[in-house]
Amino acid sequence: MPQRRHVARAALTAAAATACLTFATPAWASSTAPLHPGHVGSTAAGFGTQQCGDEKFDGLPAGHDGWHFVLPTNKAGNFESLTLTFKNSAGSTVTVKVPDSTDPYTDFLSGNGGGDKQVKHAYLFTPAGWKLTGGSATISGQADKFNLSHTCAGTGTGASQSPGTPATPTTPGGSVNPSESTPSSSSTSPSAGNGGNGGSGG
Repeated sequence: MPQRRHVARAALTAAAATACLTFATPAWASSTAPLHPGHVGSTAAGFGTQQCGDEKFDGLPAGHDGWHFVLPTNKAGNFESLTLTFKNSAGSTVTVKVPDSTDPYTDFLSGNGGGDKQVKHAYLFTPAGWKLTGGSATISGQADKFNLSHTCAGTGTGASQSPGTPATPTTPGGSVNPSESTPSSSSTSPSAGNGGNGGSGG
């Protein structure tokens, strides 16, 4: 009889451990969040919120647009990576990953300021006049979307624009509601960069 109790107790302990692992998995599993639908089709020049005073845009080259994306709410966790699609001035689709050190675009992730070290911010510099056509983000938590927080429209002709083609905004972008953005500023050093260019973002 004691041996049977021992076997039963061991089986119950194993079952409990398995159940704990099952319930714990979603807490650290990555998920995918889409770009806010209202921000699809935006250009940097036409977006409703422009903040060229953002210190992360200090190294923005002439002829380039600055883009700042934000992951709202604490339950969303951190940005792990972003995949963004644009239409350039020639009408071609360009896919950009953030962070990525293999492409020519400056991009990096950045944490919140203060004591909160969550990686809630993503920055990207593209040739001026590109239109944002879609995007998704791999995140460490759960969220139904991430937002384009603000932009800094570049001047001049972008690297992939045809000679004489102006960078004309084609779609008025929406602005982010205060409740959909994280209140703290991104004042920490970039957590990932595009080769040696990440520092040029701030």
